Amino acid sequence: MAGELTAAPSTGILLVTANVGSLFEDPENLQRTWLRELYQTVQSQKPHFLAVHCQEVGGKNYEASMSHVDSFVKELLSSNAMKEYSRARIYLDENYKSQEHFTALGSFYFIHDSLKNIHQFDFNAKKFKKVVGKETCSETLESTPTLEKEKFPQDYFPECKWSRKGFIRTRWALADCAFDLVNIHLFHDASNLVAWERSPSVYSGTRQKALGYVLDRITDQRYERVPYFVFGDFNFRLDTKIVIESLCSTATIQTVRDDNTDEVDRLIFRERENDRNVVLQLEKKLFYYVNQDVFRESKDLLLEFDRELSVFKDRLHELKISFPPSYPYSEDSSQGKQYMNTRCPAWCDRILMSPSARDLVLKPENEEKSIVYDNIGPNVCMGDHKPVFLSFRIAPGAGKCCQRGENIFREAPL
Repeated sequence: MAGELTAAPSTGILLVTANVGSLFEDPENLQRTWLRELYQTVQSQKPHFLAVHCQEVGGKNYEASMSHVDSFVKELLSSNAMKEYSRARIYLDENYKSQEHFTALGSFYFIHDSLKNIHQFDFNAKKFKKVVGKETCSETLESTPTLEKEKFPQDYFPECKWSRKGFIRTRWALADCAFDLVNIHLFHDASNLVAWERSPSVYSGTRQKALGYVLDRITDQRYERVPYFVFGDFNFRLDTKIVIESLCSTATIQTVRDDNTDEVDRLIFRERENDRNVVLQLEKKLFYYVNQDVFRESKDLLLEFDRELSVFKDRLHELKISFPPSYPYSEDSSQGKQYMNTRCPAWCDRILMSPSARDLVLKPENEEKSIVYDNIGPNVCMGDHKPVFLSFRIAPGAGKCCQRGENIFREAPL
């Protein structure tokens, strides 16, 4: 690998987002497969700079599973597959006892030996610092100068007692080109029944508010503006009401109410004919559709209902999606393509970019075949989320389109 990379005239970038909660629930069965698939992606794309943004580090039962995080990190740092990445920065939000700050985010950055000129931004000093060696930070992220971390305020999601949703931002400079990388985790749909009530759903509005906050924060006046990539678990969902109306356009609806509260407990959609067979059953945490092949094979049809990003069309861009919905896959290690019957499958895991970042990715000298936007482990179990990656190259001189101001590349003392 080293010989090929050293000769490259441009810098290979690989961005990966992965909600890894499942890995820590069943580390023996899932973690080995997950890492193997990640390493194979690294081997095939041969990046000089690798960024892996993880959400739900430690799993849902983080207090019991945090011990598995250490072994996961050690494996990444010591793996033979990563031996040519001798510089690394790992930021883990593991302080679950601090409900005020805990986000369960993990940001992993690996630099190949052949990449000589890379710097990381110090947000306190407002200068770049050369990246040397391997460092892992986990206890005091709030005071770590090379990142910004925030947890969303509680009033963003009042239905939850407390939430782990938030973002971590880092800034990097390759030669003459600087950019921000933002790890993000937005709010989920708490109830399929509530999501069905109106279009767009109330949950969509909550995510819109949180994402707008992040974009405003990373483009405010405190620092020089640079291109940015925002990638993580956005929890974007298909427009539930509209997609159900499409899937069940000829069905009748039976409403089942709770005996005690009279609240809607279940909706049953039946065919008008054909023995009135059940097409869809909908409950708070049940989305049981009769034909899962629709979600695996009718991508273009479903993308018509993927509308949450449209609100930010002037601020965020995405390459064309060619892979099936990334969530919710079965957590059964023997099932690689099966969806769970808990939520309507959706593209929750995304890699988005600012207009100037898109210009970096889509520069004319970037051959189309060198740009890949896809998922990882399409045929094996990777947990309930399939990781998603973007691979591209930054050509020499690319910084001319993203540099904003004379002092952006001042270097901080080591």
